[in-house]
Amino acid sequence: MRFSLNALAAVLSSAVLFGSTSDAFIAPLVASRTPIVARVETSSTIVSQHAFAKRRNELYSTVNGDAADVAVDDESEASDTPITEALTEALGEVLYDEESTEEAAKEEEAAPEEEPWKLVLEEVPPASYSVETTPTAPGGGNVHKLTIHLGAPGHPDPIIIETGKIGRQASAAITMTRGDSVLYATASRDKDKRDIDFLPLSVEHQERFSSAGTTSGAFNKRDGRPAEHEILVCRLIDRPLRPLIAEGWRHETQLLSWILSYDGVRTCDPLAITASAAALWLSDVPLLKPVAAAMVGYIDGQLVLNPTVEQMKHSRLNLTVAGTKEAVLMIEGAADFLPEDLMVEAVTFGHEAIKIQCAGLEELGKVAGKAKKYDSIKPPVEGLQEAMDELFTDKVDEIFNGDMAKKDQSAAQSQLNEAVMLEFEEKYPEEKAAVKAAFKDLLCRRMFAKAKASGTRIDGRKLNEVRVIDSEAGLFPRVHGSALFTRGETQVVATATLGDSGMRQKIDRISGMEEKRFYLQYTFPPSCVGETGRVGAPGRREVGHGNLAERALVPTLPSEADFPYAIRVESLVTESNGSSSMASVCGGCLALMDAGVPIKSPIAGIAMGMLLGDKGGVSDENAVIVSDILGTEDALGTMDFKVAGNKEGITTFQLDIKCEGLTLETMKKALDQAKEGRLHILGEMEKALKEPRAELPASVPKMIKVTISPDSIGKVIGPGGRQIRALIEDFKLDNIDVDESGEIQILGFDMEQMEKAKEMIVTLTSSMGGGRGGGGRGERAPKPTYVGPEPEEGKIYTGKITGIHNFGVFVEILPGAEDGSTPGLEGLCHVSELHIERVRNTEGFIRAMNTETLEVVYQGKNKKGQHQLSRKAVLEERRGGGKRSINGAGGANEEQKAEMSKEEIDVIAAAIDGISEL
Repeated sequence: MRFSLNALAAVLSSAVLFGSTSDAFIAPLVASRTPIVARVETSSTIVSQHAFAKRRNELYSTVNGDAADVAVDDESEASDTPITEALTEALGEVLYDEESTEEAAKEEEAAPEEEPWKLVLEEVPPASYSVETTPTAPGGGNVHKLTIHLGAPGHPDPIIIETGKIGRQASAAITMTRGDSVLYATASRDKDKRDIDFLPLSVEHQERFSSAGTTSGAFNKRDGRPAEHEILVCRLIDRPLRPLIAEGWRHETQLLSWILSYDGVRTCDPLAITASAAALWLSDVPLLKPVAAAMVGYIDGQLVLNPTVEQMKHSRLNLTVAGTKEAVLMIEGAADFLPEDLMVEAVTFGHEAIKIQCAGLEELGKVAGKAKKYDSIKPPVEGLQEAMDELFTDKVDEIFNGDMAKKDQSAAQSQLNEAVMLEFEEKYPEEKAAVKAAFKDLLCRRMFAKAKASGTRIDGRKLNEVRVIDSEAGLFPRVHGSALFTRGETQVVATATLGDSGMRQKIDRISGMEEKRFYLQYTFPPSCVGETGRVGAPGRREVGHGNLAERALVPTLPSEADFPYAIRVESLVTESNGSSSMASVCGGCLALMDAGVPIKSPIAGIAMGMLLGDKGGVSDENAVIVSDILGTEDALGTMDFKVAGNKEGITTFQLDIKCEGLTLETMKKALDQAKEGRLHILGEMEKALKEPRAELPASVPKMIKVTISPDSIGKVIGPGGRQIRALIEDFKLDNIDVDESGEIQILGFDMEQMEKAKEMIVTLTSSMGGGRGGGGRGERAPKPTYVGPEPEEGKIYTGKITGIHNFGVFVEILPGAEDGSTPGLEGLCHVSELHIERVRNTEGFIRAMNTETLEVVYQGKNKKGQHQLSRKAVLEERRGGGKRSINGAGGANEEQKAEMSKEEIDVIAAAIDGISEL
């Protein structure tokens, strides 16, 4: 074994000592914050508490890419090495052998079972806020600090907002701290305004990997383009702030936020909203009111404010609310079939936390805020709106009362718009944007007036009426599941694809690598609205709509134990005139049912709208709620409220507001009306497919599972993956997916061959009785060995990459027999020999190279007979600078001795000195 002294010293303070039949090593505890990179694949025994016995196959031995364990010789016998002796002497402990491991396992089995998880909420100070100013900024300037106690049980950490110390050249900059999580947010604007008729606001948010003590896996080690989750947070920030920036603001405005430190206790999503809102409130950008956000969970029948990550695992609700002291501006959430009344209660609960934060921000603004810049906003053109109303009200009413289709109505509005611009061009030649705004205001008010007076809408429907629905399942013969869902002039083609666990979507986040068993991808091409445009990577809108539809369907999916397939749903919008995301929910659900996925119940979604006579205020009793909104109603209305669920409850919801807020009474009315529409849509969907198909389609590969010891995974994969490829080929399988836990999924279309493959896997893994470190129980099958010419020391070989590990890369430099009876000659290019510069992430480094081969120098064998390779030597030789000798074991540069020097032993002993408890 090889050890990195730096890696060992870095983790000793939070480590447990382990030993194996061949050596000992240090493994950091799972709870440690130290970034853990590599796993040791030996079966090890425990020095101290038997409670850690269950972790013996998940022991880690490197930190930040430092190599520790290179390989374990299967034939090696138990023996003490210098590091074993040093650690044993320093700690006064004796390493247990295999018998002690069995005794520990028996003790663990006899130990009482852990109590079930219970919600425990800590007592906290009452809700309050305070502002203090201290001259602690660089140069003696003032730092203003706002401390907020939310007063919610289970949320003991105050929220602290500071300004004046960092980012003083931005219009406003703040840091926000909660626990050990720290965010930095700025608000900036251009000096000159633009001649446009919309608000030029952009939002960026970044979860820096360094905030969690790790780094990006990319080759250049920089955090790259925004990940999907970061895009979703950007949308969460934008949606509540945009409607509260003063009408007519035309300066380019940018909100930036970064997570600088992340403690892993709670998500930072609601903090990102509040942080950016605080920076905008303190800047000179005319934000009308302070805005804040909160997260709400529903755990064990209790609403919980800003739950921890652990608590959210047991929550039936994931709700993010943003708003002002007076009203709610934005809602984003997912639920496990919860009723409408509970949703209203949860929003009310979250709004209480928003009120205290907004009150604190008001006080902070008084001492640290800049004067709002209203002088660049043009005042309304005197007499323009009155003239617009007088000349064009009748013509607008004529269009809205015509019950036209989308195409005809769009054409009529375009013609009228041209007439409007022509009419006012001579009188207001420099006020084109004001003329457009006056015309839009007229359209909004006349749409509201028609709905309020007659109870009908611009397409002739009643306020709560859903457009005609037509749906069809089983559209395409070779697709696992497909559906066509049409609602009025909105239409989607949805498909479902089933696969093994290798098809899961992998997401790299600061909280660690996440795998999604189910994901929905939404595509909105320009052709669906009769236009041309860019087609390529999904935009932010597509990411947001896809995520919304995905969360709507997650609660209805069967458990992985009942249905082990990974599932991908694609929604292609082919026509759009309002709420294509909710059409994606309906179409996606039908596609899942067509694929034979045993969902718990069908899911449908609907988009609700709200029309107001005065868009500048808060929703009131005059607000008109409309079901299944059109594109025009979305553009001219003041609310877009999407709700999805089954007959009993809600699975997801999303609210966007264009006015100053939505009262809870109006929201309750919208939820009740949405339920009526949802039940109607579910009834229409049943006409196409009432329940999931009884059997999976013939195009879906069948799956059987087998579980083996993790120590035996190598026997299934084989050298360079030869064994697993042979199994797939010999038994005509579709795929074999091996999980690190030892669970193997076998996919194919011939069940008889799949059973034979399963038997072969069982035979392969049982013949040696436990694999590495298993204590030598049972007969060992002879291993095939390389047969061929020996490599030449110092010669450069171009070899095939056969394995990538944190400690290095295995490369086959000489081929084996053509019939596969004997393997090729493999050697290890240690991570320290991959490049002239230090490589911290082997997998990321090789992935960035985008190659399947490496040029390496053969450096001979070490004392254990292992072949050593170096890519670093090739690079140094070709660069010509600092040329080094390329020698093997017999050359001038003797290989490093396996024994450790006394100096090295002293370093380890000194590093672990002071540990009193293991």
